[in-house]
Amino acid sequence: MSGPQPTGKSYHAVLAGFLGWTLDAFDFFVIVFLYDTLAQQFGVTKKAIVFTTFATLAFRPIGALLFGLLADRYGRRIPLMANVIYFSIIELLCGFSSNYTMFLVLRALFGIGMGGEWGVGASLALESAPKRWRGVLSGILQSGYSNGYLLAAVAARLVLPHWGWRPMFWIGALPALLALYIRTKVPESEAWKENRAASTMEVLRSVGGQWKRFVYLVVLMTFMMFLSHGTQDLYPDFLKEVHKVSDAMVANIAIIYNIAAVVGAIAFGFVSQAAGRRKGMIAALAVSLLAIPMWAFGATVPVLVLGAIVMQMGVQGAWGVVPVHLNEMSTDVARGLMPGLAYQLGILLASPTNSIEYALREHAGGYQWALASFEIVTITALVILLLAGTEAHGKSFARTETSSD
Repeated sequence: MSGPQPTGKSYHAVLAGFLGWTLDAFDFFVIVFLYDTLAQQFGVTKKAIVFTTFATLAFRPIGALLFGLLADRYGRRIPLMANVIYFSIIELLCGFSSNYTMFLVLRALFGIGMGGEWGVGASLALESAPKRWRGVLSGILQSGYSNGYLLAAVAARLVLPHWGWRPMFWIGALPALLALYIRTKVPESEAWKENRAASTMEVLRSVGGQWKRFVYLVVLMTFMMFLSHGTQDLYPDFLKEVHKVSDAMVANIAIIYNIAAVVGAIAFGFVSQAAGRRKGMIAALAVSLLAIPMWAFGATVPVLVLGAIVMQMGVQGAWGVVPVHLNEMSTDVARGLMPGLAYQLGILLASPTNSIEYALREHAGGYQWALASFEIVTITALVILLLAGTEAHGKSFARTETSSD
């Protein structure tokens, strides 16, 4: 790939966004390995614990709105530091929960922090990146989500059996150290300085002026959330319930398919730079569709593992294009708010995913068909949305960018 190489500023900004999303995802995915443990601890049904993931997802738009507006008015760095400290404290407190109600409230509050990180981190990273490298860096940035899931699986394998469930959440306080890195290494976005809005209302009016595009992005993100959460959140439980896979083996499998997901995010981010954002996403979705027979209906654990590897390469391959696609489709003065809010409103609309899939087991012919049918519909809808949509591949974020970028 020719053209300017990523600079030191680009590396620091992308690394900050990557680490923030990695640690945020770790804090979210810890719970998917603890459904049975927490149900027993708090004396509730597993369905009630699954509901706490709904609470986390449903509160994420609040964080996107709050931190996104702050990022467009006052810069990317300070809101990002505040966000990291906030979600780290909440995650720490989750480990001290004494009853289900306290845990549920804390998981909802954690959703606010999780909702704010992605949009601010993505805008800071991609505004610092040369245009020719945006696709690859977008994939690296988004791969932080899979890395977080991978680290949660490692913790479930190494921490949970020896120290119990509470330290799984206490580890979540460590991301607070990331704020120090952002403070010392990450410069403020030049694109933000050039396009800074004069008021909060100007930011909101900018989004309102592009309301049709914004609604389209929200719908696109809703189905992207159906894709990711529908293939990830309940899959460990599916392996344990249907195939009687041990907790340790489930953690190992999750580690393997999340490594594949990281590869997929970066690879299809690269593809999108050459072929375009929508074609890159459609290619990745085709990979996921082909994986469904092995992923859901594999008769043996090795076949299921292979299916999960291919599935997550495709799922996170499509997701690897999302940060750059949403940032390029957003208005200049609202790049902190618009991508993150569209992303998190998609989460809000898709937040019942786990509950829907879990309930479908009784109405769609079992766990296998519940997962498979949900994702076949989701992938079909996504392809239609992408074909009907548009993109702004290579859009300039700042006047200092040149045509050779």
